[in-house]
Amino acid sequence: MKSTGGRPVPPSGLIVVDKPAGWTSHDVVGKMRRLAGTRRVGHAGTLDPMATGVLVIGVEKATRLLGHLALTEKVYDATLRLGVATTTDDAEGEIVSEAPAAHVADEEILRGVAALTGLITQVPPQVSAIKVNGERAYKRARAGEEVDLKGRPVTVHAFDVRAVRRVGDVIDLDATIRCSSGTYIRALARDLGAAFGVGGHLTRLRRTRVGPYDLTMARTVEELGAECTILPIADAVAAAFPRMDVSSDQARQVAHGAPLPAPGLGKGPIGVFAPDGTLLALVEEHGERARPLAVFVP
Repeated sequence: MKSTGGRPVPPSGLIVVDKPAGWTSHDVVGKMRRLAGTRRVGHAGTLDPMATGVLVIGVEKATRLLGHLALTEKVYDATLRLGVATTTDDAEGEIVSEAPAAHVADEEILRGVAALTGLITQVPPQVSAIKVNGERAYKRARAGEEVDLKGRPVTVHAFDVRAVRRVGDVIDLDATIRCSSGTYIRALARDLGAAFGVGGHLTRLRRTRVGPYDLTMARTVEELGAECTILPIADAVAAAFPRMDVSSDQARQVAHGAPLPAPGLGKGPIGVFAPDGTLLALVEEHGERARPLAVFVP
């Protein structure tokens, strides 16, 4: 670690956490602050308390990556229950309706899943972190208010049903879902159940990938307590975004916030690296120029 005023500063980078059930994303951030020894810690993409799996944590300068990483594709393993609807669209909410789902055939389920695949318009759950008139929807919903949430475009790239389990009047579906940022898996459960008139909610959720970071890279809180592994910021950027290597002269320019000639790598952030491999900046192409989104060197 570097030192500032006698106090060690942890390296900038990412911690890929396998979040345990029952923890909020903020709980994990608090724990990582203690383990990394810095307050400058944040997360990319919230996981609900009941969910487990990949939560990407940024430390020091890497916190500036998080907003860009949060926009990347995500993959989940989930269990959706048809026949029961809840206030939160997941197992943590109160049951609001029950209806026998045993009559829904496997073929109908696959057609319903297909209708929720691709570019769809999704209304977020009432209990969500979406802001309505400056206030989180979940706060208003828990105060008993009916929140008017607008539908938003999201993309479900793949919705693969791996198993259909019938238990009495309910049906449990095990599925793997690959989707865009902003997709609510519990809203998919809600909408699938609503399509059959029986209600639906999410009973299990495990995020297996955020962008290039998957469970093979993730460590449990206990493992990180024994050894706090931080993926260096240069490696994190190289794994997540296209790479642009520049000359010494260009490195000096981008360090001062100057644009560079566009490399033609397409839409989205691009990592810019000096000749010695040092991460300099994230840039984004605008026409013939690549303009800095974030500069990481003095």
